[in-house]
Amino acid sequence: MGGPGSSSATLGLDLGGTKIAAGVLLGEELVSFVERPTPRGGAAVVGALAEAAREALGGRSVVAAGVGTPGPLDFDRGVVRFAPNLPGLKNFPLRARLEAALGLPVVLENDANAAALAEHHLGAARGARHSLFVTVSTGIGGGVIVDGRVHRGAFGQGGEVGHLTVLPGGPLCGCGNRGCLEAVASGRALERDAAYAYGRPVPVPELFARNDAKARALIEGAAGHLGLALASLQRVFDPEVIVLGGGVALGGGAAFLRRIEAAYRGHLRGWRRAPLRLARLGREAGVIGAALAARTA
Repeated sequence: MGGPGSSSATLGLDLGGTKIAAGVLLGEELVSFVERPTPRGGAAVVGALAEAAREALGGRSVVAAGVGTPGPLDFDRGVVRFAPNLPGLKNFPLRARLEAALGLPVVLENDANAAALAEHHLGAARGARHSLFVTVSTGIGGGVIVDGRVHRGAFGQGGEVGHLTVLPGGPLCGCGNRGCLEAVASGRALERDAAYAYGRPVPVPELFARNDAKARALIEGAAGHLGLALASLQRVFDPEVIVLGGGVALGGGAAFLRRIEAAYRGHLRGWRRAPLRLARLGREAGVIGAALAARTA
């Protein structure tokens, strides 16, 4: 189908827990972008994806479609094994259903991998051969790009950086293990700890806006865990660039990034370090990456 710079138009679909997005990538330009709420149930999701696709296409012709979705996924069979925030998609044959609905070949990709692919080729890691993308949002995900392609590993589990253990015996994670990065440094983890510290719910934006001892301790703790994880990942994958995205990473501003970078540098004394960069493609990253996945399959 061509490489990342191909002039062939491809359709990108981004399936999230609350929103579906679709767009057409022509060359390096996203020429359309639409969003709609995510319904519940497998058939309803396929219908909404197809409707968003038709609106984004607007009569344009494309050679293939890519869809980024939460996982874990069975890439060979095009099946969503389960998606915690998307009821009705357990062992769901999303690729086959979408191909039937769209009349196009469809490539299934993990949503974080899709964003990693977009930032690598057209965003903050552009020009690098190897990059690491980490999204810090409600949860924590990531993608590893090696020689311009997604590294999935032998069982399709590569890039699950949110489930790197950084605090053995720590809080219970949604995956069932304790002390995962997601369990101590995600938006959900920060809000859990803030609610305990303040005795009431405290949204992440409010926490970052506060300047008291409790807020500083919580933010520095999360930044420390993130820096430790990034240092470990740097040693294992040795990327040229590490890109940080997601609402928590971007919403924390320059001060939060400095705290993460200080911890990252502190754990890498004597080692070469990849620069940390903030993601550039925003809410369009998932659609762009899914379209790129369709192009490079």
